[in-house]
Amino acid sequence: MNWVDLTSPEISALPRDVPLVMNISAVEQHGAHLPVGTDAMIGAHVLDRLDAALDKRVLILPGVSVCCSAHHMDFGGTLSVSHATLAAYVSDIIDSVLRQGFRNIVLFNSHGGNQAIGQVIVEMLGPRWPGAQIVLATWWTLAHEALMRITQSGAGGVGHACEFETSLIQHMSPKQVRGALIADPELPQTYEWAAADMLRGGRASLYRSMKAQSGGSGVVGRPSFASADKGARISDAVLDALTHLIVSLTEN
Repeated sequence: MNWVDLTSPEISALPRDVPLVMNISAVEQHGAHLPVGTDAMIGAHVLDRLDAALDKRVLILPGVSVCCSAHHMDFGGTLSVSHATLAAYVSDIIDSVLRQGFRNIVLFNSHGGNQAIGQVIVEMLGPRWPGAQIVLATWWTLAHEALMRITQSGAGGVGHACEFETSLIQHMSPKQVRGALIADPELPQTYEWAAADMLRGGRASLYRSMKAQSGGSGVVGRPSFASADKGARISDAVLDALTHLIVSLTEN
């Protein structure tokens, strides 16, 4: 079910334990070969599939597409808001559904720059609503085990506009991939303790702009390893993991 497709009486009649899911994503550069809406497209794709799979057992909230992308502002096409703005906006929306009695909330994140502030939002809301279950789920973390079996690009291969994101857009919307412009960048070296990608975390966190991380290309990882078939497998893995999470919320 989609929140915006229902009437007010229909929403009021829903069981209060139905899980509500909101995508938080980004509108930002994804190199020369992917559209700036990549993160939002991926989030919407997964939630459309979730809605089809679970039907009346899940309620999809309107997503928030322009989020925290200040580290991409060296590149054209990027839109961003501050952490304070995003936290206030998202928490106000979630407050409004919690005030209506809903108690199972999932922030489904499809942008790396939202991970830290997403956790802050959860920790802001939790003490105010002790009877609610409020979850942050980032797709590549949620499906980590399955994704480790899919990736072929090695350490550092999945970062931004990479093997995974390129594969997903090739699967979802192949005409929006500028295939002739796919290239694996030469990445600047960083401290070994800070080296990380989507699947392999560093031991400590070091701020670097996307321009610095990518050597100016806007790409971090190895998109040459992408394929539409791999994108379908990634999509299935994320859907399976998210479905399990959603169903589990109403089983306790």
